[in-house]
Amino acid sequence: MLVTDKQLVRAMQSPSFYPHNPPSVEMIQTHISRVFIAGDKVYKVKKSVNFGFLDFSTLDKRKFYCEEELRLNSRLAPSVYESVVPITDDGLGNPVLNGKGEVIEYTLVMRRLPEERMLYRLLAQGKVETEVMDAIARCLYEFHGRADTGGEIDRLGSLETIKLNHDENFSQTEPYIGRALSASAHRFMKACAHSFMDKNEELFQRRVKEHRIRDCHGDLHLQHICLDGDEIVIFDCIEFNRRFRYLDVAAEIAFLSMDLEGNGYREHEKAFVNAYLNYSGDVEIVKLLNFYRAFFAFVRGKVTAFRLDDPATDEAEKNAITEEAARYFERSAGYASRPEKPTLILMTGLMGSGKSSLAEQLAVYLNATVIQSDVLRKQLLGIEPSSRRYEPYGKGIYGEEMTRKTYDEAMERARAIMDDGGCVIVDASFRRKTERERFRFLAERQYAGFFAVECACPDEEIKKRLNHRVAKSGSVSDGRWEIYEAQKKDFDPIDDIDPREHIRADTSLPLSECVYDVLEKLKGVS
Repeated sequence: MLVTDKQLVRAMQSPSFYPHNPPSVEMIQTHISRVFIAGDKVYKVKKSVNFGFLDFSTLDKRKFYCEEELRLNSRLAPSVYESVVPITDDGLGNPVLNGKGEVIEYTLVMRRLPEERMLYRLLAQGKVETEVMDAIARCLYEFHGRADTGGEIDRLGSLETIKLNHDENFSQTEPYIGRALSASAHRFMKACAHSFMDKNEELFQRRVKEHRIRDCHGDLHLQHICLDGDEIVIFDCIEFNRRFRYLDVAAEIAFLSMDLEGNGYREHEKAFVNAYLNYSGDVEIVKLLNFYRAFFAFVRGKVTAFRLDDPATDEAEKNAITEEAARYFERSAGYASRPEKPTLILMTGLMGSGKSSLAEQLAVYLNATVIQSDVLRKQLLGIEPSSRRYEPYGKGIYGEEMTRKTYDEAMERARAIMDDGGCVIVDASFRRKTERERFRFLAERQYAGFFAVECACPDEEIKKRLNHRVAKSGSVSDGRWEIYEAQKKDFDPIDDIDPREHIRADTSLPLSECVYDVLEKLKGVS
């Protein structure tokens, strides 16, 4: 008698199905498997699905990948993974664990890990010292050192495969454009990935020759690490596709780095990366981190978006899934955007042209600090930033002397940020060529990248924005239409900046579209 999928699930949700008769059974589903938590044991059954990059569509394939999961996870979690057991039909259409009838499915049996000792939980509770990240880094370094390399691993870890993985990502996410990510974001991330790969072909080839490609874990995020007593248990590696597991060790480090930073654990992330660099001496990892972080954040966004296609998902769940996927895609774009060296960006243009709104959004993607002149000027004078000071053009707190002091302080703060290796955005009008030139020389002295983003939009739009700003409480800007008209007549044309460093931003466009337009120009991929 044919056992249906529903009958199998119902049977496995019953404590009587298991030989140890657990007090209760909890089922957790992913897009590729069902996990049954039965007391101190866990039983994992693969779903009959085929996503192209993953094929569990036949019983033989599910058996093979169950056995692969057991074999591969024994490397980093030998005390957890126990066996692969058949589920059989008792002849009456009832599923039986390890019976003598016809095999209808296979399940992977594991020891249940203590949930309270999972790394993600301990981090959330503030119970993880940075020294723990050193121990995790050492565990991974030693694992990578003994992991297989060469031959097929090198071939599947080559730049050709890396390009294939990226192109597969971009192709498979096209159905979600307009839902979980915009066309501009999709285009930008694709362009950044291909640009980096094209520019660094020699680096990727050298990594293969130096055997930096290993049979890695492949899915190294916080939910897959447990501090079980004195043992660091890293589980649930990728078994279903070798090209997702045959990775540069830099990619493995980038995955956990991405997950730590994305969840707000920046100090732990720095400690982890620095510890791995110290153990390995592999300084080239630094150049590859953002490339691989962007890749894995995109993968997480893609896998999350796949859940939108489940017909059993209701509208509320779909909305939550869409938001989660969008956050991963935005993080991917942020990693793709980050400059490779300290960078100074000037937001230039007339008042009301959208400098501050654009600067705020760019800072999120570039991981940059914004120095806003309107706020800084009032801070230097001991004035509350949101306090209105309606002065005549170029007079009072907006006179030449106070303006010079504001720019001087902005320069000092920008210098300190670049000294620390950061990216800084200075949001000011920069109406004088001399002001722009001083900051360009500062970037030159700091060996930093330099760009001037000139914001502009039609006068009627600026008038509308300024009138709205005057009527709105809490704004730090004192800009008004009559001041705008005076500033426009007194603004030195921006013809002093190298065209390669001068970016024109049409801020009449929707903000998200404008942001990606500027990011493309900053990255040189437009």
